[in-house]
Amino acid sequence: MAAIVAVVSQKGGAGKTSLARAIATAFAAAGWQTEIADMDIDQGTATAWQQRRLRAGTEPTITVRQFGNPEQAISKAGSCDMLIFDGAPKASKATAVMAKAADLVIIPTGLALDDLEPAVALANALVDRDGVPVARIVFALNQTGTSALEIEEARSYLNKTRFDVLDGEIPKKPAFSRAQDAGLSLIETPFKGPREQAAQVIRAAVARFESLTA
Repeated sequence: MAAIVAVVSQKGGAGKTSLARAIATAFAAAGWQTEIADMDIDQGTATAWQQRRLRAGTEPTITVRQFGNPEQAISKAGSCDMLIFDGAPKASKATAVMAKAADLVIIPTGLALDDLEPAVALANALVDRDGVPVARIVFALNQTGTSALEIEEARSYLNKTRFDVLDGEIPKKPAFSRAQDAGLSLIETPFKGPREQAAQVIRAAVARFESLTA
């Protein structure tokens, strides 16, 4: 059975899809046969990104398929080593199904309370309502600005919860949007500084996955 990482959020704009693509790229580069389950059937942005990647001939190859429900994605994941759920923009019953099936659940969040509070609420609901183990859920600081103080305050806020926060943060930069426009992931941008910032978070996510599945 495929390993599963679910990238989910309570609201749109957290950079969930960008994070899912980067994680998929990291596992594919390490030799895993990787598939992204695009759960946003209305927009299908992950699917469009894959088409740009295919046209450019970019390696490693990452399969992206759209699914109307997570059960369908799980049932058809037998041919891959790693299934990455790119959850819909808003949390739903399907979010709980993905989280319960996943080896690791990543909830990206920005730095404002309008981002942090819904992220924490989702994490708590997944544990208290849906029975997902606390250790399987982590936050990732994403779409951040450049204020070190604001980043420190957001990390401090999350550190007061029962959940861990991945090392590093991914800022909102043109280098990332331009990379994805070309079918690349955050960790494939040609700009070294932003690439290393994203890679720190993705390495932490991979390390957390490995610790949970060892």
